[in-house]
Amino acid sequence: MAAVLALASVLTAFFLYRTGQLYLEKRALAEDVLQWHQEQDFDGEESKIDRIEYQGKIFRRNTYVKAILCMGIDRLGSLEETMVAGSGGQADAIFLVAQDIARDKIKILMIPRDTMTEITLTDLSGNVLGKDIQHLALGYAYGDGRDKSCRYMKEAVSNLLGGLAIDGYMAISMSALPIMNDGVGGVTVTVEEQGMERVDPEFIYGKTVTLKGTQAEAYIRYRDTGQAQSALGRAERQKSYIEGLLQAAKIKSGTDDSFVSGLLKEMEPYMVTDMTKDRYMDMALAFLGGGQELGVTDMLTLPGKAVETPIYDEYHPDKPQIQPIILDMFYREETDGMDKGK
Repeated sequence: MAAVLALASVLTAFFLYRTGQLYLEKRALAEDVLQWHQEQDFDGEESKIDRIEYQGKIFRRNTYVKAILCMGIDRLGSLEETMVAGSGGQADAIFLVAQDIARDKIKILMIPRDTMTEITLTDLSGNVLGKDIQHLALGYAYGDGRDKSCRYMKEAVSNLLGGLAIDGYMAISMSALPIMNDGVGGVTVTVEEQGMERVDPEFIYGKTVTLKGTQAEAYIRYRDTGQAQSALGRAERQKSYIEGLLQAAKIKSGTDDSFVSGLLKEMEPYMVTDMTKDRYMDMALAFLGGGQELGVTDMLTLPGKAVETPIYDEYHPDKPQIQPIILDMFYREETDGMDKGK
């Protein structure tokens, strides 16, 4: 496993190096990608838009709803700072959580890792080269594997979502997954893809399985690289896993008062966040103590189109469809000078 991870780090570093070379040489993008880029109207800077006019209506940012960027990093062990760009891992799972602190409710927006958007590029020493359209997951790799990586991702996601101000971030390594999974007593899922028994003999299509130990990582990380857009299928699997994880955590917290604090303490070595311990502890306790049952309308996927290129799979975001989702999650309609609550 260590040899595989080392090889993956070397390959990622080489990829970043080649990407930097291509950027410096100003090689043209393929015609179809360039045309799509021009249609997106990126401003290249993170802005904090508190007031938006949409379809003749005025919307203001709901200050009771916090935007928290959560990322799963394809890296084992603690998220130590790395000295070489590209060796800190990629953001394989990207979720934006809308936490309504007034109602103790959440909504989750899943953002596919292959989403094509503007990210910060660096050389191997971490010197910023500029910005370019790349896979969103690489935004983490160009940083230091810790807070700088998270800030690059925060900026990229903010710009992708029209300048939405993001209030906090949290990244965890793959080593935290079995801790979370087993800490809640196992996560129950239904296998909805054929062929997954190749990963684990229990992963039979249509079967309901309670994941234990390393099964959790195998379930949420598996993708058939020989199949186009397999990352999208994995992302949907990750959504169903998170729903099961939160449901199991609710049950566990109802019977064990020390469950949340104990679990978060175990996860801390494998976590990077800009939030204080009290803040993310309060977030967890508020949600788990509330009465919300997550449904289909609470677990969304960023609208877009899956595109196959000769080299990589890409996911092109649909900006017109994204805006109403962001307004619904993070804004309130203003009517006659007053905010219209939901």
